[in-house]
Amino acid sequence: MSASVTLPGANGALAPYTLRMPHTFDLPAERPQWNRVALAAAHVVADPLAGTDPWVDVAIDWEATLAYRRYLWSLGFGVAEAMDTAQRGMGLDWSSSLALIRRTLAEARATPGAVVFSGAGTDHLPPDPATPLARIIGAYDEQCAAIEALGGRIILMASRALAACARSPDDYREVYARVLSQVREPVVIHWLGEMFDPALAGYWTGRAARDVDHRLAMDVCADVLAAHASKIDGIKISLLDASKEIELRSRLPHGVRMYTGDDFNFAALIGGDAAGHSDALLGIFDAIAPAASAALSALARGDRAKFDAILAPTVPLSRHVFASPTRFYKTGVVFIAWLNGHQSHFTMVGGQQSARSLVHLAELFRLTDAAGLLQDPERAVARMRTLLALHGVT
Repeated sequence: MSASVTLPGANGALAPYTLRMPHTFDLPAERPQWNRVALAAAHVVADPLAGTDPWVDVAIDWEATLAYRRYLWSLGFGVAEAMDTAQRGMGLDWSSSLALIRRTLAEARATPGAVVFSGAGTDHLPPDPATPLARIIGAYDEQCAAIEALGGRIILMASRALAACARSPDDYREVYARVLSQVREPVVIHWLGEMFDPALAGYWTGRAARDVDHRLAMDVCADVLAAHASKIDGIKISLLDASKEIELRSRLPHGVRMYTGDDFNFAALIGGDAAGHSDALLGIFDAIAPAASAALSALARGDRAKFDAILAPTVPLSRHVFASPTRFYKTGVVFIAWLNGHQSHFTMVGGQQSARSLVHLAELFRLTDAAGLLQDPERAVARMRTLLALHGVT
């Protein structure tokens, strides 16, 4: 018997919705060998029973959080740890991030083939236009050293503190040159666009937020990559603009990867064409992991048609998860994890479960079902009804 639930539409009107049968994805029995590098930026699971104030304190359910990483590894993904998907800078501070990185790296050592890259930034340093560049460099060095001391690989995150004080492209060139000269192993550089974090508007250029110039920013970024290619594994670009990613990809030094961070156009960018392809470091992989794993396995077998067919219904889902204001996409990621039983509650660090409306979440429910990603429809319906009841819909 098909499961059904009454859901609000865009105008708030209620209408019955009947779920489809969940899709059975062809998942690997052992760690797959793909022809794309694929890192999933993983979310954290809050501890709803902690006696803390969620807007002030960080309380993490460590076992549920690590279990989700084991799940991602089992499907073939590497884990991008302590990134914005883990609410870095939106509830997760540097102290908690380092604890998360330490625990994930320890778990990875006990998991054959597990890959982890961890975010290093400057988020323990408050943004201040008067901050000298030397202090920005010192903040980056502190986090990089802490991660490397644990045996971790680094994703060099964009810095709100640098965006606040940089006056010109040369300031970015100086900071990245100094930081990259100190790292032990090649890093992934992350260019996170202002749609994900408004505090990063004008990144690479030093211009005011009202004067965002992605063309100039791309030139500066390309200069940094060329000057320090031996210290760079790749760059993750998150501008939600396929044409800009493809242009920068064409300018990369030999051996430097393009990791797509485009949660709107990821399927076409990963699939690629005669001009090339992108590897992946994506938050949406957290939410669509079974589909993405099956699609990447099909692509590795040379079956592009199946790759496209599996991912096609996940694209509208992802576009809804990352709809403006894009920075609230984490709420959708955690919502899907809750619907699928990967955590027992819909509670987030920082109280971010309230960042999206019931109407938004209802459409997300429909789109997740359309992509075949509600693994147990009856459980999903029961949980959706609980959420509806909390909003006065019975």
